[in-house]
Amino acid sequence: MKRVMIILVLLFLLGYNTIFAVNLVIFHAGSLTIPLNKMKVAFEKEHPDVKIQLEASGSRMAARKIADLHRKADIMASADYRVINNLLMPDYADWNILFATNAMVIAFNNKSKYADLINPNNWSKIFIDSSARYAHADPNIDPCGYRTLMVWQLEGKRLNKPYLYDSLKFHCPEANVRPKSVELLALLESGEFDYIFEYRSVAKQHGLKYIELNDSVNLSKKELTDYYSNAKVTLTGKKPGEEVTVSGSPIIYGVTIPRNAKHKKLAAQFLKFMLSDKGRKILSSCGQTPLDKYKAEGIKSKIPGILKPLIANND
Repeated sequence: MKRVMIILVLLFLLGYNTIFAVNLVIFHAGSLTIPLNKMKVAFEKEHPDVKIQLEASGSRMAARKIADLHRKADIMASADYRVINNLLMPDYADWNILFATNAMVIAFNNKSKYADLINPNNWSKIFIDSSARYAHADPNIDPCGYRTLMVWQLEGKRLNKPYLYDSLKFHCPEANVRPKSVELLALLESGEFDYIFEYRSVAKQHGLKYIELNDSVNLSKKELTDYYSNAKVTLTGKKPGEEVTVSGSPIIYGVTIPRNAKHKKLAAQFLKFMLSDKGRKILSSCGQTPLDKYKAEGIKSKIPGILKPLIANND
């Protein structure tokens, strides 16, 4: 008996107690990887019986895992709240909480060609006229991808150069398009690409240099909503063969608990932490700005009760 007790104690000390932990699955945008990892550590410290499984991908891919592959997730966090609205609601999710903003930038490093010359006013000319290689994420998988194409359109409008979008697209072949934006980080570091279109938060998190784009281009300002809508990108729709047109708009992240979630109450607890002052501080420390007031879309009556007090329009 004594020997059995010793073995049990050793197993506990070695971490085998995790076998009995609840596994909370979160599908999320790649740009949320670092802040969610920090939230995971903090939440698991407060809830030692919980283990959080983070699965990063492009936001549209994350939504399709739920809608098309019928995979179960307890939380889905998207870099574009409209992905949840368009691909998951109303069949796979009832509501959507809008919680953070971001901005588009062009990230580079000291090894990038023309790193000492490029600036917010000449980047498009350098990209078109030089041998500098630039890349972006796949628009059909990752919102950062279609936002890149919107940046190109808006820069053309800002400079009154309607041909600019086509020129930038021509000089960025399909080989320069990757499934998700965070995959481009390693390729920038290796020197395969000189510049990558990224979110400002990701560039900051990885200590990269970046070009701050003009406000009329970077999709960060609420007051420029109407102006951003001049940019439009056609994407694959819900069903094979369908297409949907997405208009430019300020970058706003969204999060939901899918209908097929296994642990809805626990997921709500994590979201309460994520949207609390502690979660906001983590997000801010990672270079991302939480919304001053959280808003919700969809069937607000189905939002978990512990989250409703955090939302401005929860009527």
